[in-house]
Amino acid sequence: MLAVVCKTHDGLKALLTSDKKGPTNTSSRLHGVGSSIGGPLHRYLVICLENLIPYTGEFIADDPKRRLAIRRKPRYVNKETSPGFLGFAVNMINIDTANLYCVISNGHVLRETLFSGLVAQLQVYKTRADMMQALPFITNGDISLDGGIIKSGCIFSLGKREVQIKFPKSFGRSYLRKSYIKSEIRMKELKWERVRCVEDLEREQTLLTNAKNNFKIRKEEFVKFLSQRSSYL
Repeated sequence: MLAVVCKTHDGLKALLTSDKKGPTNTSSRLHGVGSSIGGPLHRYLVICLENLIPYTGEFIADDPKRRLAIRRKPRYVNKETSPGFLGFAVNMINIDTANLYCVISNGHVLRETLFSGLVAQLQVYKTRADMMQALPFITNGDISLDGGIIKSGCIFSLGKREVQIKFPKSFGRSYLRKSYIKSEIRMKELKWERVRCVEDLEREQTLLTNAKNNFKIRKEEFVKFLSQRSSYL
C-alpha cells in the first residue's frame, strides 16, 4: 500500500487534478507516474501532518535525534527488561537531519506526528522466540528482526511469505556539542517563526486590500448619492 505524506491540505489539493467530468485525471501527478511504470495507481493513502494528533509526552533528554521518552517498556516483576527487546519502532527510525525540527507549521516534527501515529507503541525484538516470550507485555503489536509480526490484540501474522525487517544503524551525533545542537534547534525554530510571520503578513495584506476596495466602493456610492441629491436642490 502506497502512502503519500503532505504537510498541509494544500499538498493534498495539489495531488487532486480533476477533469471537467469530475473523476481524477489518471495521466497527471502520481497517477501519471504509476501509469508510466506499468502499474497504475487505482487507490493510495494521503496523510496530512497538520491534522495528526501529536505525541504529548516528553523527549529523551539531550538526544539529537529527538526520540520519544516512552516509559512503558516490557519489564518483569523484578524490573528486568524482556529478553531480546531492542526498543520501540518509533525511536528506531532514522530521520534525516533536515526533518528533525519544525517540519510542520505548528512546530511539530515527523517522529511525534507521523511515526508516533503509525507505530506509537510497536515493540521490536531480536527474534520470534523473544517476541513470543514477551506476549504478556504486548499491547499494540510487535515485530522481530527475523520477520515475526504480531498485530494489536495478539493477532498473529503467519504464512510462507518471507518478511525482512531492518532498521538502519545510526551512530547519532553524540560527538557534537550540546551548544551546537541547541543552536541548530534554534535556527529551525527561527525559520519556522519567519514562515509564520510571512503568513501573518500576507493575511493582513489581504485584509487591508479588501478594506481598501470596500472603502473605494462606499466612497463611489457616497459621491453618487451626493450628486443625485444636488440635482434635486
